[in-house]
Amino acid sequence: MDNQFQAFDSRCKFGGKYFPSPIFTASGCAGSGKELSQFFDLDELGAVVTKSISVKPRSGRATPRMAETPSGMLNSIGLQGPGIDQFLAEDIPWLIANNARVIVSISGETIEEYSSLARKLRGVAGISGIEVNISCPNVENRGMVFACDPVASRSVVESVRRNVGGELPIIVKLSPDVTDIVSIAGEVISAGADGLALINTLLGMAIDIDAMRPKLAGKTGGLSGPAIRPVAVRAIYQVHAAFKNTPILGMGGVTSGRDALELIMAGASAISVGTANFGDPTAVTRIKKELIELLKERKFSSVAAAVGVAHEK
Repeated sequence: MDNQFQAFDSRCKFGGKYFPSPIFTASGCAGSGKELSQFFDLDELGAVVTKSISVKPRSGRATPRMAETPSGMLNSIGLQGPGIDQFLAEDIPWLIANNARVIVSISGETIEEYSSLARKLRGVAGISGIEVNISCPNVENRGMVFACDPVASRSVVESVRRNVGGELPIIVKLSPDVTDIVSIAGEVISAGADGLALINTLLGMAIDIDAMRPKLAGKTGGLSGPAIRPVAVRAIYQVHAAFKNTPILGMGGVTSGRDALELIMAGASAISVGTANFGDPTAVTRIKKELIELLKERKFSSVAAAVGVAHEK
């Protein structure tokens, strides 16, 4: 059994970087890894995808910020965080000291903010990639979310690629709240993205019928959890069909190895686990074990061999 396990190739690749495990954390669902490190060694993960970091510290949105929904939850955290300078001074050294592979998620309100973040990350030792979260309102364009506009999406990725150079993989996180996610994907790929993160949360809302007001102080929030998995499968399938050579970091309601395998068969090269971590802080290691067992049962010799197989049937 041990020899059989060692023969299985669990690696995945984004840009010029190989990651030894196909299971990553999802941005915003495990801070910067410290919360999970008490349960398992962080080097068991493909990578820790950090909470999205902005140029300046952000206090986030007013409370309440979270609400449970059937098969999921709504969150309206508002990208709370310490800002890039404190993050580089404290979080990155801690992650490196704990043998984590690190993908830094960045967010901005203007193209120049994304450029500034990319410049600060260029050359920082120990970083394995950058996730560009473009599901943020563009304050230069009346609050339209970057990821909902092909031109704005392309401009952000071009600015990050220009400022970070070719040394780090760029994985662009797309919103499902668009009419044609394939066209947005095409724009960011042509702008220099090495991979795509699919999908971000869906915009949702819940109302407390006793208090007669929205459950979230910010009224709307991002819907995550098992409820959105069919949307993730659809988006991944569509994008992989159009761009088979672009790796996808799949996410959206993954709570088991079966869920992870469904996204891989749709076209994901690796999986990020988010909401499941709140109920089970060991979810990522359990899902990794379940996924590999399922792949072996189906006679796959690697994760890569299963990517997109649903397109061949």
